[in-house]
Amino acid sequence: MDLLSFIPDNVTEVLVKIVQFAELRRGILNGNIRGMDTPGYIPRDLPVIEFAELLHVAISEHLQHQRLLFRDTANMTFGDGGTMRIHPIADDHAAALLRTDPDEYLNLQINRLVENSLNGKVAQELIRRHSGMPCCLPNVDSGNAVTTDAFPEDLSSRPSATE
Repeated sequence: MDLLSFIPDNVTEVLVKIVQFAELRRGILNGNIRGMDTPGYIPRDLPVIEFAELLHVAISEHLQHQRLLFRDTANMTFGDGGTMRIHPIADDHAAALLRTDPDEYLNLQINRLVENSLNGKVAQELIRRHSGMPCCLPNVDSGNAVTTDAFPEDLSSRPSATE
């Protein structure tokens, strides 16, 4: 499904990126819970602060120059047609908790999932209210859309989020 056909303006485009990011992050965080009993497992996360800074820069650019421009970062790249690639990063804090306090590690992952879900749902509701669409976007297969190799998979070919 072509997400850009649903994007009437820059506000919605930013919100769609937030929904995509939240859905992809949900898959990573779920994987952290599933993998916690695997010996040597290294928890991962998406670069949340990097994504927030990227959005801040894009919105500032829009306010100053009336154009929305997503600039590539160390772990995220943007391409033609609204494509977005995200490279997960090792989560050192979670890894330390997993080694020393598995219960606290699990609480951390659950709290992150709750916060992430709220972020995605707020963005979906804002899209619905702003664009008049009855619902948001179809699901992203986060297990296949985010990779750990040097060439993250293209997200534009994946549908996006609802829950």
